[in-house]
Amino acid sequence: MCGIAGIVAKLRVNPSAVQAMTDRMEHRGPDGEGMWIGEDGRVVLGHRRLAVIDPTEAGRQPMSDSSETAVLTYNGEIYNYIEIMNQLRETGVAFSSDCDTEALLQAYLTWGKECLTELNGMFSFALFDVRAGHLFCARDRFGEKPFLYCETPEFFAFASEFKALFALCGVEPEIDETKLLRFLHQPWQGLDDERETVFPGIKQLLPGEMLVLDVASLKVSVSRYWDLEPDNSLSWQSEADVAIQFRELLTDSIRLRMRSDVPLGSCLSGGLDSSAIVCLARQIVDANAPYHVFTGRFPGTAADEWAYAKEVVTATSSTSHVTEPTAQGLVEDLEDFCWFNELPTGSTSQYAQWCVFRLAAENGVTVLLDGQGADELLGGYEQYFRPYLQALAETDTKIAMAEQEAAIRERYPLALEDAAETWKTRLPTGLRWRLAQWSGQGSDLLFGISSDLASEVAVANKRHLDRRFNALSAVLKDECFHSHLPTLLRYGDRNSMAHSREVRLPFCDHRLAELVLSQPPGILMGNTETKHLLRSGLNGVLPENIRTRWNKQGFLPPQDDWLRGALLPLAKEIFDGQAFANRGIWRVNWWRAALARLEGGEDHLAWTVWKPVIAELWRWHFVERVRGMPQVPAVM
Repeated sequence: MCGIAGIVAKLRVNPSAVQAMTDRMEHRGPDGEGMWIGEDGRVVLGHRRLAVIDPTEAGRQPMSDSSETAVLTYNGEIYNYIEIMNQLRETGVAFSSDCDTEALLQAYLTWGKECLTELNGMFSFALFDVRAGHLFCARDRFGEKPFLYCETPEFFAFASEFKALFALCGVEPEIDETKLLRFLHQPWQGLDDERETVFPGIKQLLPGEMLVLDVASLKVSVSRYWDLEPDNSLSWQSEADVAIQFRELLTDSIRLRMRSDVPLGSCLSGGLDSSAIVCLARQIVDANAPYHVFTGRFPGTAADEWAYAKEVVTATSSTSHVTEPTAQGLVEDLEDFCWFNELPTGSTSQYAQWCVFRLAAENGVTVLLDGQGADELLGGYEQYFRPYLQALAETDTKIAMAEQEAAIRERYPLALEDAAETWKTRLPTGLRWRLAQWSGQGSDLLFGISSDLASEVAVANKRHLDRRFNALSAVLKDECFHSHLPTLLRYGDRNSMAHSREVRLPFCDHRLAELVLSQPPGILMGNTETKHLLRSGLNGVLPENIRTRWNKQGFLPPQDDWLRGALLPLAKEIFDGQAFANRGIWRVNWWRAALARLEGGEDHLAWTVWKPVIAELWRWHFVERVRGMPQVPAVM
């Protein structure tokens, strides 16, 4: 896990510019830095290193082969690097390190761009092919690692973080306000699901994409090297066979992600996903070796899951470390939290994640396994029962459908919208907006902006699903690769890197996605169970109290209490401030009233009020800060 940066220009690149870029990402790689300058000075690659695999100088980057045919700057981990090295050795390739960076470099020199199909990992990289005269870049299939870039007539620049690109003269932190509002309305759209970012002029590779830059012309070509497609041959297996195959794949995914030359542990919330990883990981490591797990607690609140986490700790004989995030702690950490996250966050949950990674740093554990991705891939949220029923309707009888719906309503009373809620959400946005103003009720962020802008945001946030899949798998695919999960992966990347930690996600393995999303809906959410396949596949592995825990509880602080407590003065300062009114997008009186309603006990408004608060804090602590920092010319 590292920070990468580079510039390709028509004239000679200013090496000081690349140095400034990597300096701003020191937190991503405190173990070393490097720079490579091409013979004519038109290509300069930079790197900050967090040494995890082969931490010796042999793994230093940017890395080139012995003849400097190709030069690589790379961020992430290729988990199957040992298998790739062994495969390449059979063809006569010799290696000078035990580093996955060299495995990637030699894979490209042997297989060209097709090397991407061989990689199981999380990565973003830029590789300069000296002979071909092009820069070859790619991002992993799930988009765990960021790849940001900008194009100008004079130069092409890339980096792992926005703040690095803003070190360059001419790259300014202007804001696309509509994109920002789209995110604040639905925190999984607008910022992470499109190539254009919230900062005009900076783009990003999307999951499973590659980019080729012709160095001579600076012409950019972006294409997709991987896309998930339904495989009908996988949908005819028995449920028992699928459960066995799933368990074997998940176990192998964890095994690969436990390869590390530095201390490794796990995040443990007490939920099904992180518990599954800890239980399987504990079967892989020596039973006598310590295994460290890190948990965030909220004692005395409904959000506290310690009883479940403790059960897993006891069952696996793990070494437990606990942190207790607080609203006051968030207030004290806000400046750093906003600076390192770079974009607004959807809730205070991301601060809790921040605290867990900080705890790992304090205890000297560099690599952490985490359960992110399981909910989106396996149907972990109860609202997925709606597309589940839609998928069943394609094959089941009305009687069978009625029985399924009744069972869902009994176990998950809030999973299916009632008639009144369905009626309200189907009203045109403009009419809902007017009703909210008339009644003084409602909690949709759209009610706190103008009617015209609300309609524009609502239209822009409509989703487009892949209809080649059944109704459930189509939604899950969208959540995994387009909408929900990419945003969560951005949080995980920034929060872990802020503390120079590496987070690895066993559920984000393309082999699992290819198996799971080709299954019929009953295998994923049958038996009236969220994540039915995970529960059945890990029968006998998970403590039964965890495996049969039906309520889904996200890793979320008591956000309503926090906004009525230590965060309240800050929210009032923002809503009463002139800058907030001068944005020209907020209906200030509506937000002041919403805050008063929250103070009066309408807890559900905590989610809504948080959004403009964090957006304003982001402007203060990231956008304005980066505007005040010096910039360096990209070319000489």
